[in-house]
Amino acid sequence: MPPKPTALITGSASGIGYEMARILAGQGYDLYLVDIQEEALLQASKELSHLFKISVTVCAIDLSLPDAAEMIYKDCCDRKLDVDVLISNAGFFFFSEVAQSDPEIAARMIRLHVHTPSMLAIYFAREMKQKQRGYILMTSSVSAYKTFPGIGFYAASKAYLKSFCESMRHELRYHGVYVTTLCPGATATNLYDPGIINVKTAKRWGIMMDPHKVAAAGIKGMFNQKAMVMPGLMTKVLTILSVLTPGAVIYWARVRWKRLF
Repeated sequence: MPPKPTALITGSASGIGYEMARILAGQGYDLYLVDIQEEALLQASKELSHLFKISVTVCAIDLSLPDAAEMIYKDCCDRKLDVDVLISNAGFFFFSEVAQSDPEIAARMIRLHVHTPSMLAIYFAREMKQKQRGYILMTSSVSAYKTFPGIGFYAASKAYLKSFCESMRHELRYHGVYVTTLCPGATATNLYDPGIINVKTAKRWGIMMDPHKVAAAGIKGMFNQKAMVMPGLMTKVLTILSVLTPGAVIYWARVRWKRLF
């Protein structure tokens, strides 16, 4: 009997990634869950395997390690898993101007947002191309469309993912492999420091989206073979407004902020 199709999801111990895992488990997919949060990952595995009667494999690894993608791919090969869905969702956020940034934190973000998703794509897209089927979903951000002072590393790395996915989509569609970019706005997850941003209040006022809604939109768009998914009307409106904001206005706001604080 051939192996059952498996969905590989990074950053799946909480937030959008966990909700994606839950949705795909409900659709009958076996899961390969990857996250640095080992305890939360094991809890998610126990819960989802019990609820949906599926097989769940966990891999607790720091995805910012240079060889993380290779280790994951080799583990999937050793287990003879048929990865039919690849979701690169892991990420983190920090706010700092470039000149004041911690070099190690910046390097970790680049490895996590750029290097590891790219390497995972190489390994698994190659197999999907040979099988003539598969889905790849990468979580970018609305910040890929317009960056602002203080989020240079985050926005640039997310813009890379958006561009990378667009290129892969053109390369792989002919071979029955579909690539989708998920570009959410602010989402109520632990991505943000609760000491700075009150996530619950932001969610209640509609400033931040519910992670399940974002995940559901991403999964639906992926299986509908969409190139890009941007969940939420407010997110679309704010993204258009930010793109239309002149650079001179952004500079003025930065100077005024510096003077006030």
